[in-house]
Amino acid sequence: MNQNTGRELLVTVREAGRRLGVSRSTAYELLRQGALASVRIGSSRRVVVADLEDFVQRLKEMPDE
Repeated sequence: MNQNTGRELLVTVREAGRRLGVSRSTAYELLRQGALASVRIGSSRRVVVADLEDFVQRLKEMPDE
């Protein structure tokens, strides 16, 4: 957790999916498609919380189909 803001900087892909309301598999698919960014730390993959928020903002800005 970031001590300056009290917010965590990184979350697991499972947690990113939970926050988006999608399955872990769907979260990994978003990563594979490049729709959602992630970072590697050793063998672990993490999603930067700010990138997760940016992804949601981009979704909000998309025109309705």
